Parts: sequence; structure tokens; C-alpha cells
Amino acid sequence: MDWRRFAWFGLVGPLVGFAFVGASIMLAPWFSWQSNALSDLGHSVKSSVAPLFNFGLFLTGFLLIVYSIKALQKHSKYAGYCLLTSALALQLVAVFDEVYGLLHFAVSVLFFASLGVSSIVYAVERKSILAFAAFIIGLGAWVLFWIGGYSGGVAIPETVSSGVMALWIMSSAFYVYSAK
Repeated sequence: MDWRRFAWFGLVGPLVGFAFVGASIMLAPWFSWQSNALSDLGHSVKSSVAPLFNFGLFLTGFLLIVYSIKALQKHSKYAGYCLLTSALALQLVAVFDEVYGLLHFAVSVLFFASLGVSSIVYAVERKSILAFAAFIIGLGAWVLFWIGGYSGGVAIPETVSSGVMALWIMSSAFYVYSAK
């Protein structure tokens, strides 16, 4: 099979993730952008949508692992390894949900930090303005949250940062697929 076909995993992966997160939010009337983290949806004891949410994260991680190994590493070797780490960390967020307390916090930090590193590495390796801009916007969302620049829950910087990172990932997948 042509390795470029695996680029579809990089296009579909983020969309699957956002679809599952969106469905989980719609099915959880208690969820509040003002006071919740997205991971509250995955709390296996307190959330009725935990199986849906956590399966979506795990599946997204799997799709991005396949993309990283089978396609991105041929286009951007080091970013491929970095995104592989991020995808594995995303799966760990699903496996070690909020019930695991500090362990969940650690793998969540690992996920978001490694996603930022992946963005920077891709920006340098491929001279991607989009990946660099995604890093700046994602970091900015976190900094504004940490300094109290807006009122809202941690779900806001989680969504903003993962959303802008998804843009460069999907763009890289499109580039990989259309490359000769």
C-alpha cells in the first residue's frame, strides 16, 4: 500500500476526536465551559458519557499514531516522532481518566506539552508558519488562562490549543497525501 494513503489518518483523526468530544458535551447537560475541564467528561465514576469521551480520545490517538508512523515520518521525520509521543499521551489521558488524580494530570500535561513541541518541531523542520502560529495561539490560550485573563474553565484553553494544533496536523496530512 502506498504510504501516502495513511495521510488520511492524519485528516480523519482530529475530526474523530472533535466529533466524540462534541457528542459528549451535547449528551452531558451538566458540562460548563465556565467551570469544567474536558476531562470531566471522561471521569469514569461521575460522568455518564465517560465511555464515549474516552473511546473517542483513544481512537483519535490510534489514528494519529498510524499517521505519525506510516506517513508523517516520511515527510517530517522528527515531527513524526514528536506527534507519535503526543498521540500516545492522548491515549494515556483516556486510559488514566480523572479517577487516577495526579496520574491523569501528569499525562494531560504530557499531552499538551508534547503537542506544543510537535508543533515547534514541525514548524522548524518544514518551515511551517501555520504550525508556528498554532503553537503561539495555543500557548497564548494557556497563558491567558493561567494569569486569569478571562473567566472560564480549563476546557477553553484545552479546546483552543488542541483545535489550532489540529489545523497544522490536518494540513500536514493533506500535504503528505498530495506530495509526489
